[in-house]
Amino acid sequence: MENGNSKNSLKPMDSEQLREYGHRMVDFIADYYKTIETFPVLSQVQPGYLHNLLPESAPDHPETVEQVLDDVKAKILPGVTHWQSPSFFAYFPINGSVAGFLGEMLTAGLNTMSFSWIASPAATELEIIVLDWVAKLLNLPEQFLSKGNGGGVIQGSACEAILVVMIAAREKVLRSVGKKTLEKLVVYSSDQTHSSLQKACQLAGIHLENCRVLKTDPSTNYALHPESLQEAVSQDLEAGLIPFFLCGTVGTTSSTAVDPLAALGKIAKSNKMWFHVDAAYAGSACICPEYRQYIDGVETADSFDMNAHKWLLTNFECSLLWVKDQSALTEALSTNPEYLKNKASQANLVVDYKDWQIALGRRFRSLKLWMVLRLYGAEILKSYIRNHIKLAKDFEQLVSQDPNFELVTPRIFSLICFRFIPVDNDENKCNNLNRRLLDVVNSSGKLFISHTILSGKFVLRFAIGAPLTEEKHVMEAWKVIQEEASYLLSK
Repeated sequence: MENGNSKNSLKPMDSEQLREYGHRMVDFIADYYKTIETFPVLSQVQPGYLHNLLPESAPDHPETVEQVLDDVKAKILPGVTHWQSPSFFAYFPINGSVAGFLGEMLTAGLNTMSFSWIASPAATELEIIVLDWVAKLLNLPEQFLSKGNGGGVIQGSACEAILVVMIAAREKVLRSVGKKTLEKLVVYSSDQTHSSLQKACQLAGIHLENCRVLKTDPSTNYALHPESLQEAVSQDLEAGLIPFFLCGTVGTTSSTAVDPLAALGKIAKSNKMWFHVDAAYAGSACICPEYRQYIDGVETADSFDMNAHKWLLTNFECSLLWVKDQSALTEALSTNPEYLKNKASQANLVVDYKDWQIALGRRFRSLKLWMVLRLYGAEILKSYIRNHIKLAKDFEQLVSQDPNFELVTPRIFSLICFRFIPVDNDENKCNNLNRRLLDVVNSSGKLFISHTILSGKFVLRFAIGAPLTEEKHVMEAWKVIQEEASYLLSK
């Protein structure tokens, strides 16, 4: 074993040790991907398993890299749910790629703290450039580009993005109507909007009783009814409340419903509300011309967000937020302590991204997105997304041909919502049967799917989007689902 006095002990930083151990780590990770299909997709460990395997305190003396990697194999990997497995079909994907991984390596190697332009000029300027690149791929309105009053910024997640813009919207309206009116501010969304909106309301000080969660139904495939929004806004105005924030979604988590942006935006504008569009999952698909229609109406929005780490081959975390008016962010979030003052910032010559986010510190996240865009190019990225959608169509066809199952909502992107068909119209029995199917499929370790509830129905979600997923994995997954279903039906 190495110890603190050994000439072989790991130094805080040494270029030759980094080269040696870096090669070993890359080999380890490459071998992991080579064998990823041998692991249960969903971890099968029990809560607290790791406490029994690791010591109660940190070692006093150095251990070897080999010892640590052996423990990763024996103790850590069994407790990992393998999100990059080709048989991971749960939730929505988080993408990783060779280019994204290389970008992460470079980011870790440079290890900058890029809170202001002067702290690392390249980090700020590259972020501005690549956000403009992606905005152009999405054909976003020019108001979202950096050449005007708008621009883009990389957040850690769509949850952070929605909190940032809600705070900006809150401060903007309070400057107009007075700080003491906070308790009158009202937020609107559908019952399919991501739960991060509720958390944003809590963090932004919006009273939860002023959060209007508007009911959706199958008649619009769970998209928000503009009529429901208008009715709720009118009632709140009559009650002396202040509508100030609307969140629309392109690709809801439960079923990838698409809210009618143009109609919602018209209502938001006429009532002076901030309109935010959450396209965390489906936004990536909209770089394909045939799917761009799903963000038609985005020109009415004040902000737009999508996660490049979900479906654009960019390693987590990389959530892209655009705003039409960057001053709304900076006026709400800016701080200017003496120890951060510098000539470029004081002269308003540069962007300081610390004033576009909650935290001060930030990583050089644009590097990995830049490398993804350059090493793959737009056409390969479009083909990548189209392939997943084709696989989803194939799975949809398989479900539709099986008399034991039904499709619950129309497939738009690469998520399929399906379930057992109820027998004798017994919904409770049907829901319990689908719960059991979910459990047995996931406990097999052969694949991992998740669920949702739509109109009281327990629904299975099959989301295709892992970089390694091929047709054979989709077919194998369906075979497992059918086999487990047949077993449950025979009992």
